[in-house]
Amino acid sequence: MRKHITEHHNNRKHKESNETEENFGLYGYCLLTIPIITFGLGTWQIWRRDWKLNLIKDLEARLSREPIDIPENLEQLANLDFCPMKVEGEFLYDNEFVIGPRSLIINGQGALEGKGNLISGHSFNRGYNVITPFKVKNRNLTILVNRGWLPKKYKYPNERLKCQVKGKMKIIGINRLNEKRPQFVPKNEPEKEIWHYRDIYEMAEFASTDPVYLDMVELDFKPGMPIGTQTRMNLRNEHLSYIITWYSLSAITGFYWYRIFVKKIPIF
Repeated sequence: MRKHITEHHNNRKHKESNETEENFGLYGYCLLTIPIITFGLGTWQIWRRDWKLNLIKDLEARLSREPIDIPENLEQLANLDFCPMKVEGEFLYDNEFVIGPRSLIINGQGALEGKGNLISGHSFNRGYNVITPFKVKNRNLTILVNRGWLPKKYKYPNERLKCQVKGKMKIIGINRLNEKRPQFVPKNEPEKEIWHYRDIYEMAEFASTDPVYLDMVELDFKPGMPIGTQTRMNLRNEHLSYIITWYSLSAITGFYWYRIFVKKIPIF
């Protein structure tokens, strides 16, 4: 008798399982992947957020370091991206060029306002960064220095004559590494002196310098001169909103899947 009851119970469970699978069907199981996938994406964004926070913390730590001399072994610069460097020497204007167009950067972020009184009548939406070779004192080393941002009319060398500073000087700059060509950005055309992105090796060959590139830090701005400190330092961190979005989608789609395929309650 007990054996018969057990077999009956097992058969019933097997029948219910088969009915459930039939009720779910391929369509039901396909829809079940939506809450699963969105839950996985939300979990992945948690990892991405932690990674981005550590990246921002590392960037802030690098930028706050005391400026150091450019190392004798230039290969060490590969581990010093965004680190301040101090150099003494003089600018060489013969091979100066511009990269852009660029928008003005203030405090590490793109700016449309803030220094209009310094260069009146010009739009901060369109200008150029001025790249000038710099001969380092007491070293067989000439580097590239991004002196800063100027409005678009300064694209032409004769307009930049008034922006030159002669003689020996000390400057501080942020070490920047080579930049890969961003998607949808045109290639550089050195033969036409057209530069869209920071290809340090190509620039160094063009200007007859070593492949070292500094974004000059603005210490004492003077009207009519390039606006320094053109290092973009803000890193977008919107991962928290992504986490909320993906987990919300997972919860909503999971709830409706349970309601439709388990509870058999229609949506409408």
